[in-house]
Amino acid sequence: MPPIFTWNVRVYYEDTDAGGVVFYANYLKFFERARTEWLRAAGVSRLDMIADSTIFAVKNAAIDYRAPALLDDELTLTVIVQKLGRASLVFFQEVWRGTDLLTTASITIACVHTQTLRPCAIPAHAWEKIAAVPIQAGNGNT
Repeated sequence: MPPIFTWNVRVYYEDTDAGGVVFYANYLKFFERARTEWLRAAGVSRLDMIADSTIFAVKNAAIDYRAPALLDDELTLTVIVQKLGRASLVFFQEVWRGTDLLTTASITIACVHTQTLRPCAIPAHAWEKIAAVPIQAGNGNT
């Protein structure tokens, strides 16, 4: 899998406010979907993690809104792993409309036990697949 994963999304009416501009919180949904597809492409099964009583939860999100996405835009989202720990990952993500960079985010996710919701090690079967993806320390395309 390449160090920069891309996933496309179309902006639907439900993603926008009354003015046809993507509502700011919906970028978090776009980022989540792109990370989910990244995990799938890396071969990590969320169902297997749940069977191991583990899930990923967002620990921190820092977002920079540069320009708005609009109704019916086709967006390209990027996902880059910046850091992999035993119980967490740091992602750098971007939203592009063509050649225009609209939004960037640094998002940390932690592996937590489903019963206690306390941090725990990423299960070995998932960690090995994630560790096989190249880590890119910089901000990718920016």
